[in-house]
Amino acid sequence: MAESGTRRIKLGLVGIGKIARDQHLPALAADGRFELAATASRHATLDGVPGYHDIGTMIAGGHDLDAVSLCTPPDGRYEQAITAIDAGLHVMLEKPPATTLTEIAALAARASAKGVVLFTTWHSREAAGVEPAKAWLQGKRIDAVRITWREDIRRWHPGQEWILAAGGFGVFDPGINALSIATKILPEPMLLKSAWMEVPEGRASPLAAELEMRSGNARVDVVFDFLQTGPQTWDIEIDTDAGTLRLGLGGSILQLPGGEEQKAPDREYPRLYARFAELVASGESDVDVRPLQIVADAFMMAERRVTAPFAF
Repeated sequence: MAESGTRRIKLGLVGIGKIARDQHLPALAADGRFELAATASRHATLDGVPGYHDIGTMIAGGHDLDAVSLCTPPDGRYEQAITAIDAGLHVMLEKPPATTLTEIAALAARASAKGVVLFTTWHSREAAGVEPAKAWLQGKRIDAVRITWREDIRRWHPGQEWILAAGGFGVFDPGINALSIATKILPEPMLLKSAWMEVPEGRASPLAAELEMRSGNARVDVVFDFLQTGPQTWDIEIDTDAGTLRLGLGGSILQLPGGEEQKAPDREYPRLYARFAELVASGESDVDVRPLQIVADAFMMAERRVTAPFAF
C-alpha cells in the first residue's frame, strides 16, 4: 500500500477486454500505490473512469499520467508503447510483450533513451509454486522435462479471431506461459531441436504444436493443444537425480518428490503490479525476452501442417 503522503502512480489502462477485467482491474483496485486515472479502448469504458478511443487521446486528456499498462493484443502494441514512451510514461506490457523480438529491442532502447521504465510481464512466473520450484532445483541434475499445456480456446478466448491471425500466436499465446516458467526455473537455456505445428486452413497461427528441446543434457518435450475440453491441463514435470518435481495448474500447485501437493491462492497480477511499482520507484527496467525467443524459433523451424478449418 502507498505510504502516507506518497503520491500514487497515476496509470492509464489500455485495452478493456477479458484479461483486463479478470486480472488487471482487481489487482489495481487492491494496490494503493496506483490510481487508475484513465482508460483507452475501442469497444469499452469503465464507470467513473475517463475513457478514450485510443492511447494518444488518453495521454492528451490532461490526467497527468505517470505510466500505462497495455492489455491489448500483441499486434499493434509496439506503436502504443512508443506513443507512451515518447510521452515520458513508464510502460507495463501484457504477455507476449510484442509480435517480434526486434520490436522489443527497439522499445527497450527507446525507453532507456527516454529515461522511463519498460516492464515485460510474464504472469505465470508469479504463480505460487514457481519460486519454490526454482529454489529446489538449484544444484540438482536435470534429467528430463515434460511440459503439457492443453486448454480450450473457446473458453478462454471466445470469439477472439485475432489470436489465430498473423501475430496472434495461436496456441503459443497460452503456451508461452509454460515457456516463461521453464526459462525461469531451469538452470540451463532451452534450445529448440525440432517442432511441428498444426494450423487450420485459412488461419495463420496454430491450434496445436509439439517441440523437442534440450536444456543442458536434459531432453525437454513440449505439447501445446488449444482444443482441450473438460478439465484443463497446465503441467510441468522435471525429473532430477533427487526425484520428480511437478508444477500443476499453471504453476499454482507444487509437488516435490515424496511430498504432498502445495497450493496457494492466485496472486499473479497483484505481484506483477507490486513489481511494476518497485521498478517505477527505482527507475529500472525489466525486459526478459527468452520465452518469446523460443516461440520465434518454433515459428522459424517447425514443420507446418494444415488441418481442417476452425470456427469459434
